[in-house]
Amino acid sequence: MSYLGVGVSPGNVPVYHGTIMKVIDRRIRVVELVLRCVICGLGVLAAVLVGTDTQVREIFTIQKKAIFTDMKALVFLVIANGIVAAYSLVQGVRCVVGMIRGSVLFNKPLAWAIFSGDQVMAYLTVAAVAAAAQSAAFAKLGQPELQWMKICNLYGKFCNQVGEGIASALLASLSMVLLSCISAFSLFRLYGGGSKGKNGGNGRW
Repeated sequence: MSYLGVGVSPGNVPVYHGTIMKVIDRRIRVVELVLRCVICGLGVLAAVLVGTDTQVREIFTIQKKAIFTDMKALVFLVIANGIVAAYSLVQGVRCVVGMIRGSVLFNKPLAWAIFSGDQVMAYLTVAAVAAAAQSAAFAKLGQPELQWMKICNLYGKFCNQVGEGIASALLASLSMVLLSCISAFSLFRLYGGGSKGKNGGNGRW
């Protein structure tokens, strides 16, 4: 039994299914947009901090210049964060357009594409941060067994800025992992509810 779109439970308690789902959808959209903006900003910050980091040190009248391209892990970190920032910007624009229109058609192929993209970006950022952190640890602590010296004793400013870049990349990576969980929720809820998902959800997000 229903009246003016308000469902009535067997206990005669009004249940506003449509309203609740709209509120949940709105909150998910806002959280997704905020996370994508944060990831975009942190990704750009990490890429800029590491990519522009240089330090010149004179050793026995010979000038040595430290730059991020000297470590392949840092090159990977810069490229990965640039890709993630660009991806998040595009997805952020999609979110804004959807919020302006009020409701956009969110079908399964599109949900799969967003979910897959978010998963790839999450794995990419995690791998980049892990590789950069390992290289940073060698530079900071050295490796006596392999006769690798502590580079950060010579290039303190360079290492400090790289550390700030890795920290920004780590925050972007954690945000990307959280966002991939949200996109997974948005995808797999399309497969739930049976006929309710077909009639009540209208494939909208």
